Amino acid sequence: MTDTVELERALRGTVRGEVDFGASARALVTMDASNYRRVPLGVVAPRDAADVREVLRVCREAGVPVVPRGGGTSIAGQAVGTGVVLDFTRHMAALVRLDPEARTAVVQPGLVLGALRAAAAPYGLTFGPDPSTWSRCTLGGMIGNNACGAHSVAWGTTADNVAELDVLTYGGGRHRLSRGFSDAPAGLRELVDRNLAPLRTGMPAGFPRRISGYALDALLPERGAQVARAFCGSEGTLGVVTEAVVRLVEVPAEPVLVVLGYADESAAADAAAGLLPYGPLTVEGMAADLVRGAAGLPRGGAWLFVEMPDAGAARALVRAADAVDAAVVADRGGQRALWRIREDAAGTATRLPGGEMAWPGWEDCAVPPARLGAYLREFRALLAAHGLRGVPYGHFGEGCVHVRIDFDLVGPEGVRRFRAFSAELASLVVAHGGSLSGEHGDGRARAELLPRMYGDDVVRVFGAYKDLWDPEGGMNPGVLVRPEPLDEGLRLTVLPPTEFAREVGRCVGVAKCRTPGPGPGVMCPSYRVTGEERHSTRGRARLLHEMLAGEVVTDGWRSAEVREALDLCLGCKGCLSDCPVGVDMAAYKAEFLHRHWAGRIRPAAHYAMGGLPGWLRLAAALRLAPLVGAAGRAPVLSSLVKRLAGITPERELPAPARVPFTRGWRPDGPGEVVLWPDTFTEYLAPGAGHAAVRVLADAGLPAGLPPGRVCCGLTYVSTGRLDRARAVLRRTLDVMEPVLDERRPVVVLEPSCAAALRGDLPQLLRDDPRAVRLAGAVRTFAEALEEYAPHWAPPRLDRPVTGQTHCHQHAVLGDAADRRLRDRAGLTGELEGGCCGLAGNFGFERGAGRYRVSADCAEERLLPAVRAADARAAVLADGYSCRTQLAQLGGRRALHLAELLASALDAGEVPREQ
Repeated sequence: MTDTVELERALRGTVRGEVDFGASARALVTMDASNYRRVPLGVVAPRDAADVREVLRVCREAGVPVVPRGGGTSIAGQAVGTGVVLDFTRHMAALVRLDPEARTAVVQPGLVLGALRAAAAPYGLTFGPDPSTWSRCTLGGMIGNNACGAHSVAWGTTADNVAELDVLTYGGGRHRLSRGFSDAPAGLRELVDRNLAPLRTGMPAGFPRRISGYALDALLPERGAQVARAFCGSEGTLGVVTEAVVRLVEVPAEPVLVVLGYADESAAADAAAGLLPYGPLTVEGMAADLVRGAAGLPRGGAWLFVEMPDAGAARALVRAADAVDAAVVADRGGQRALWRIREDAAGTATRLPGGEMAWPGWEDCAVPPARLGAYLREFRALLAAHGLRGVPYGHFGEGCVHVRIDFDLVGPEGVRRFRAFSAELASLVVAHGGSLSGEHGDGRARAELLPRMYGDDVVRVFGAYKDLWDPEGGMNPGVLVRPEPLDEGLRLTVLPPTEFAREVGRCVGVAKCRTPGPGPGVMCPSYRVTGEERHSTRGRARLLHEMLAGEVVTDGWRSAEVREALDLCLGCKGCLSDCPVGVDMAAYKAEFLHRHWAGRIRPAAHYAMGGLPGWLRLAAALRLAPLVGAAGRAPVLSSLVKRLAGITPERELPAPARVPFTRGWRPDGPGEVVLWPDTFTEYLAPGAGHAAVRVLADAGLPAGLPPGRVCCGLTYVSTGRLDRARAVLRRTLDVMEPVLDERRPVVVLEPSCAAALRGDLPQLLRDDPRAVRLAGAVRTFAEALEEYAPHWAPPRLDRPVTGQTHCHQHAVLGDAADRRLRDRAGLTGELEGGCCGLAGNFGFERGAGRYRVSADCAEERLLPAVRAADARAAVLADGYSCRTQLAQLGGRRALHLAELLASALDAGEVPREQ
């Protein structure tokens, strides 16, 4: 048994990078993006090759395995193991050198592919292989798996684009690999010479997507003894890549995307191989059961996404293709929108049309392209025979099919079916002359079945090859050679049979939340600020998974590790919409806080800000608003209040309005619509409410109020006081029942409150049918105007706007109606995405670095956009948190859209829309 204390001490004494054997660090790497789970002893983030050498030496002396890990997006289970995991993403992630003349780059293994592509783009170059995880996968991981991507039909696999590799072995050797055996391990040439016959006859040839096993045929004399190429795809089982020289390719100046529609999947698959002579850069296929109503596609039940180098080639392809319909997309924006459908497919395919989860395991088989149509028909039949469902898609031009299947990977019978299906599918792939893996490697999912593909003689040579590199068997054991059973160590089997566990298990690790830098969505703002895995959606899900499993994180719902990771979750809900599998970390955080603090005294902020509706209501009832506002401005008193309330000292306390909204406005009657007096509008920003009343009246929608006191429960949910939230919401439903019976729409001005009513309410009160009815009645301000006053002409403002779409609106409500309303009002420009960083109580709470993260989130997109805006631009932010953040950190007053429209109406001089 390994003495982990001594091992950790030895590593700390010789390695300059971080050495972490704590529960949190281990829990974060128990899984990758596969079905598998292994618990490591510890994690090391080496600073350089010297650190890697020392880790290998110490682990060899202790008899402990080593597992190299990049972005953790491997789908076959090769990035998890029981020894020491090497995390290259923290320090060994540099682009060492880029030579545009030679079209090469020198990279470290932790460099994210997206960073290399961005650096090469100004020179018109790129790295050819581009898996859909390009924004977070690493070059080291791509080399380990021989990753491919959509453009491999033109530019090949990673192995085709690697020139040299610097490799350290478990035994202490260093090798600089390219062509020839001069710097290869001793005996490699002789191994090849002894096995020329099996290597020439036992390794299927004829198509480029043969990724399974070791590429030993690259070592044949007639192939030029390509030692670096043969190392690619070894899945961390031979040694550790510390540096690589990769080749870059020229990007066509004006590529054109052709989307070809076909009657069904089989027709698209049959057509794919016939398009190859026209020189496509991609031939990607997907059917309607994956796309599910995505806009912009031509007629058909299945589509091929074919990128051509220029417009002429695109026209020639359309003329030659026997397609039902075609769309030719030349503008980059339109292309990106369509490609996003394909890039999200790895996650989208995880949710079947009925909402059921589907899993990897047989993610990327490949057959010769000419056999693809026949193979898919038999594959669909095999699924049906086993009572399974899946949605195939993938690289049809190279015969590579991705699919996630609704295996039951929890119960014994389901696991047996998974094993039986795997064996039959392996035989089907081999019968079509294919490869068990066409992109992601064999890992733990398929290595056991390699004898079916290669035969015993070739598999025996694989074992000898592994032993030349790693005679002590310390590099990623159980993968490729002498594999573990494919149904051993499945990650879902350790979870309890609860609904929360099923939700947490939904995270399959595609890691879109780890994308660095701002993108089109929101997820995951805290990760982009800290760069730490535990602050990503995936990292938090992994910690919750291990908390429920109880092996690594052993304190259950009292876990400090989980609480610390969730401390910096803003509750932005970006993952609900941006995560391809719809992980809802804000809801998981609320549930965790609810159980974590059950029966204990909570942090002061949970009572102060979590109970904000009650405190503000009390202040208003006692006419104390002026006194509270004055106290907030008095330095000594304000400091004391903030300390007692758990509020960070950097924040100013918002002053409550002297006159609450509903005290300053009384409706004439029940109204056509019910205007929801949310806490923020009622007590802190009544101007937005008065403006909405003015605009709604002008649109012929006189507003009324609920027949009693209501609350969406948001502040209680966000602080995990779920029992209190349920009580508040049940009382609210009692008040709103007459409104629901009258079927009047409920207009909610505050996006976070609207999102809580539309999303959280039905989840928290599943036993109350009124919850679904109220959720269905909720409309945003813009939605209400569009739906119930479609002929109303808004005033024309004809000016630019800047600001931010509330993150909850992005995630739960959508902003299409807002965009259309702004357009009709002559408001030009786009609002920023992302999260403002204040996020309700988050940016006000003291401790855990919340204020710094809050400010850094604002500096990511919102504040720079506002500073750079035209002087005439109106600053829009419907969320009270966003407006507060802008005022406190940017010194700018932002308006609710209702306020901007009302100001135009009151001015009386702005012409209406014609």
